[in-house]
Amino acid sequence: MTGSEVPLASPTFRLAYVPGVTPTKWVRIWNERLPDTPLTLTGVPAAAVADTLRAGGADAGFVRLPVDRTDLSAIPLYTETTVVLVPKDHLVAAVDEISAADLADEIVLHPLDDTLDWEVGPPGRPANERPATTEDAVELVAAGVGLLVVPQSLARLHHRKDLTYRPVSDVPESRIALSWPEEATTDLVEEFIGIVRGRTVNSSRGRRSAPAPEKSASKAKSAPRAGSGGAPKRGVGKSTGKNPRGNPRGGGSGGAKSGRRGKPGRRS
Repeated sequence: MTGSEVPLASPTFRLAYVPGVTPTKWVRIWNERLPDTPLTLTGVPAAAVADTLRAGGADAGFVRLPVDRTDLSAIPLYTETTVVLVPKDHLVAAVDEISAADLADEIVLHPLDDTLDWEVGPPGRPANERPATTEDAVELVAAGVGLLVVPQSLARLHHRKDLTYRPVSDVPESRIALSWPEEATTDLVEEFIGIVRGRTVNSSRGRRSAPAPEKSASKAKSAPRAGSGGAPKRGVGKSTGKNPRGNPRGGGSGGAKSGRRGKPGRRS
C-alpha cells in the first residue's frame, strides 16, 4: 500500500430502536455471525423513527406500528400487552387484571408522546393538562395525580419501586415491527431480517442459493435409475409375483390370464 492509499473502513450497520424495545438478543447474534461488520445502536423517539429512516440516519429500525408504508417496508414482530401504571398502594394493585371500564372514575394521563392508537383517547377522566412525555407522566403517577396506560415495555423501562402495573383489557395494543426504507434493502438489511426472523446461519437469505447445485446433481443422479430401470423392474416383479410360470406361456392373452390367476396367490 502506497502512502496515498487510504484503507477502506469496514461497513457498519446502523440500527435505530424506539423506547421500550430491547434489541440485545439480535445484536448478540449479529456480532457472532458478522464480527467484521460493526452494528451501532441509536435510540430514537417513537414519533421520529420513521423520519430517521427516510433521512438515512439508520439502515433499519424497530418501530411501533402503524407506520406509513408508502416508502417504508415493515415486518410485524410481536404485540405487547397494555398495562396501567399505578402506585403500589392503589386499589388496582390488589387485582391481577382490569378492564378499561374499571378505570372510568380514575384520572388517566395522556402524554403527548403516547404510542397507543386510541380512537377517542384513553379511558377514565382526562387530566387538566397532557404531560409532555411518558417519563413526565410516570412522575405524575408517583405523585398521585393520576394513572397511566402504556405498553408493558414502557412500564418496565420507567420502573420505580413505588409503582406497579396490571394488564388492561379492551384497550389498544402496541405492535413492534422491523422497518427500513423500501428502496434501500441492502445485503446487510437482509442479513438482519434473517436474524430477526430466526433463520439459522445456514438458512439466511444471503446463503440459501448455495445448495441449489447439489439438488440439481442429486436429481441428475436419480434420473437414470428412474428412467432406465424403474418401470421395467416394477413390471417384471409384478408378473413374476403373480405367476411364476407366466414367462413360458408367453403371449398377450396368456399374460392376462396369469394376471387374473395371480390374485389367489396374493391371498396365500
